[in-house]
Amino acid sequence: MAALSGALPQTETPTCARTYTVQSGDWCDKISAEQNSSTYQLAQANVGVINADCSNLWVGQVICLGLTGQDCTETVVVEEGGDCTAIATAAGITYEKIRANNPNIDTACTNIYPGEVLCVAA
Repeated sequence: MAALSGALPQTETPTCARTYTVQSGDWCDKISAEQNSSTYQLAQANVGVINADCSNLWVGQVICLGLTGQDCTETVVVEEGGDCTAIATAAGITYEKIRANNPNIDTACTNIYPGEVLCVAA
């Protein structure tokens, strides 16, 4: 068996760009809305920390709001009856861009819900 020459490339682990300390009465969409961090971004920045239904937050817990290089701070809260086309138009971005910014949105944008926080960065 031949030995490998040279060093193997290192994969950088993204670092947290912003943090938040959980307060009494917080839940994920509330934190996302108040801190300008999309619902998707908050979940992705806290894989293994926050569970899927966001029921395991505790007061004093420090969570990540966004990862360096992936931290969208331009957000909008989905209102009752909101749809991706109207949200994208109001934000001055395309339908394709809102879906690219929020990979959790399905192709027809039928899975968004009131209170969800979406990234609307250009």
